[in-house]
Amino acid sequence: MVRYVMRKSAGWLLMIVVATNATYFLASWFLDPRSNFKELRPVRTEVQIDRALAPYNLDPRVPLAHRWWEWFTSVTLHFDWGRSPTGVSVNGEVGYRSLVSAELVVIATVLSVVIGVMVGVYTASRQYGWADRISQAVSVALFNIPTSVAALAVVFVAVWLNQHAGLHFLYVAGENAPNVEGLLPTIGDRLLHLILPTLTLTLMGYVGYHLTQRSLLLDTINADFVRTAQATGLTRTQAVRRHALRAALIPTATSVAFSVPALFTGAVITESIFGWNGMGRYFVQTISKNDVHGTVATAAFAAALTAVGAILADIATVFLDPRVRVS
Repeated sequence: MVRYVMRKSAGWLLMIVVATNATYFLASWFLDPRSNFKELRPVRTEVQIDRALAPYNLDPRVPLAHRWWEWFTSVTLHFDWGRSPTGVSVNGEVGYRSLVSAELVVIATVLSVVIGVMVGVYTASRQYGWADRISQAVSVALFNIPTSVAALAVVFVAVWLNQHAGLHFLYVAGENAPNVEGLLPTIGDRLLHLILPTLTLTLMGYVGYHLTQRSLLLDTINADFVRTAQATGLTRTQAVRRHALRAALIPTATSVAFSVPALFTGAVITESIFGWNGMGRYFVQTISKNDVHGTVATAAFAAALTAVGAILADIATVFLDPRVRVS
């Protein structure tokens, strides 16, 4: 198992290196950091702009191959991903924003998977019952609601509850309140700010797992190996939980592993509406501000998460499917 993981890790590491370097050349060709200075007053000349960009290895007068080599050696030897056209450290931005996104993504993903799988198992075991029909109707309705609309609806309900309760216990914007001191008050304040964005991501995320898990379980719940398990003395519930659900969880585990990178960099709407400065907003900002180094670092971050997700998906498949373990 260890050798398998190491072999897969080496392959993914090579892919990350190739993809990241390709992204650097593409970003350098299509993004123009000089445009950030053209609206400043007094107006800068081209020479002044190029000189301002030179300390950050963004001077267009320097050949692209030389800029790439300086960037590559800096990343390889010092793990320094460079600076933005305004001098902001990319390492600092990615480090802070990845932690912010992790708070949202990890909690929301766990809740989405647990709720989605539980509802999928419950409804599949009661196919065409009233619980199955109602839950499917709710999930299909939520699936067709845009994320922006759902987030704004959550904000509206939270404001209404705050007004009628006479308390400000649901925070609709920001990551934390100002002037909060102390470890426990800070943690409590952070958790309160997490409620609404986590609720939004969970509502929009559990739907896919519910519908997928229900469909997968219906394909295996009446399979021969499940009936054989029942014939050995297991109840239907035990046979479903130990055998049918185990087989049906394999595609779900793979889906979860590969969805995490997209959530980290794709929760732009949720982060924007609730005022969270995560990786999604940072990715959009780096492109809009022609930040070559920030764009490349974000792409490398997403590629690394994809590699981790792929390896975790393989490991989950090994543990869930005995046929893979034997092979």
